[in-house]
Amino acid sequence: MPSKIYRLRLEDEEREDLKSLANVGRAPARKQMHARILLLCDEGREGGGRTDAQIADALDIGIATVARVRRRCVEEGVEAALNRKPQRNRRPRLLDGEAEARLVATACGEPPAGCAKWTLRLLADRLVELEVVESVSVETVRRTLKKTISSRG
Repeated sequence: MPSKIYRLRLEDEEREDLKSLANVGRAPARKQMHARILLLCDEGREGGGRTDAQIADALDIGIATVARVRRRCVEEGVEAALNRKPQRNRRPRLLDGEAEARLVATACGEPPAGCAKWTLRLLADRLVELEVVESVSVETVRRTLKKTISSRG
């Protein structure tokens, strides 16, 4: 399989931006690595671009990663190659910040009459009763409370 199907030639401005991104140390490691890959792929620099195998050896990463970053840069641009793709299959959170606050406040409050303490099922039912959410599972309540540092007694 030829490694130079996608030929990459960066503009001077793009090259300078990538150099500063790769050397600054403030960007996420993945983004810095992709910047280094693009700099080594660049055929416009002195000495020309390297092959995917040479880049993979130099940066101690997989050849598939180099090929994927190179292809994405050629097809979609430098920014797309540096940043993650947005996830398409993510559902919005059922309990947003306000709903989480109501849940924690309820859990820290007095339990209903006849109960010694709040159970997850009671909390889920109370959120529905207060019309915070239309419906919520006990597992969602458990996970949300686990994220907080509140103590239910």
